[in-house]
Amino acid sequence: MTTPLAAKIAREYGTPAAVIDMDRVERNIARIQAACDAAGVANRPHIKTHKSPLLATMQIKAGAKGITCQKLGEAEVMADAGIDDILISYNLIGEEKMARLGALQGKAHMTVACDNSVVVAGLPQAAAASGRPLSVVVECDTGRKRAGVETPAEAIALAREIAASKGLKFAGFMLYPTETGWAEAQKFFDEALAGVRALGLDVTMVSTGGSPNMKNVGKLKGATEHRPGTYIYNDRMQVAAGVASWDDCALRIYSTVVSRAGPDRGILDAGSKTLTSDTGGLEGHGLILEHPEAKIARFAEEHGFLDLTRSNTRPNVGDVVRIVPNHVCVVVNMMDEVVMVRGEEILGTLPVAARGKLR
Repeated sequence: MTTPLAAKIAREYGTPAAVIDMDRVERNIARIQAACDAAGVANRPHIKTHKSPLLATMQIKAGAKGITCQKLGEAEVMADAGIDDILISYNLIGEEKMARLGALQGKAHMTVACDNSVVVAGLPQAAAASGRPLSVVVECDTGRKRAGVETPAEAIALAREIAASKGLKFAGFMLYPTETGWAEAQKFFDEALAGVRALGLDVTMVSTGGSPNMKNVGKLKGATEHRPGTYIYNDRMQVAAGVASWDDCALRIYSTVVSRAGPDRGILDAGSKTLTSDTGGLEGHGLILEHPEAKIARFAEEHGFLDLTRSNTRPNVGDVVRIVPNHVCVVVNMMDEVVMVRGEEILGTLPVAARGKLR
């Protein structure tokens, strides 16, 4: 069954198409800002989800302190749009990146994260190029085993190194606790904080993340800000984590059923180039709102393979269905633009301005 809006989008833009509901977007922005305000921490949303200066500006106008970017290329797009308080939550290495970081620091107040001495050694080059101090936070691993120093002692030693480096200012700590690991994160942070204070260093920024941790926002005593990202759109992972409902999912992929070669199977025109192969640890590759028991079982590049064996309803060839992706951030990065709607009205398209910024 194709909804009237889906039919209109298919006619005007074709499928597959990424469609964002601006009423839901605005509601999500307001809800998370209110949660951060209630917890007494600043909101520093991660733009990796939407990659749009327009939406970042909406978040700031709603009360966000600044933004978080993962890559320099994203930060350059945001700074060019006039956003002037940016955290890059990623280790930056190499002369080319230091030159770009220095240029960025001349446009906006930049803070960067690091977890090793190699990164610290290169950052003074960026500070010198900008002519003003560069703020640096120490990234701490509190259970995810991704990036970050693994012990408070390492955090203290790296803070000392930052503070002793010409042109660098030690600003504090960046953490991304697991959803159930906040007590351990508190213990790590308390020890690191005591250590840097013993060195006479100030801690002005203690940043926690992300959207799955909204249920924990404000639980870290001493935190000054939180870095949620996915919340602006939400996805199947956020619903599974218990921090969003299906009605909070603002982005859907509109996809056409192009084949029903067997009674228990079908093909969508959204394959791995649209929905991506990132399952987020969930079964299947998205929820079809019209047929929630159907399973998007596997992909080719342009084929989404439907398993309909458990579905009480079956789509027909030509039906346009709406899919909530498993992991919306990687899906958005595949798109040059998204279609904006409000209710049944199509508002136009929004460029995904910072997509594909790998450096």
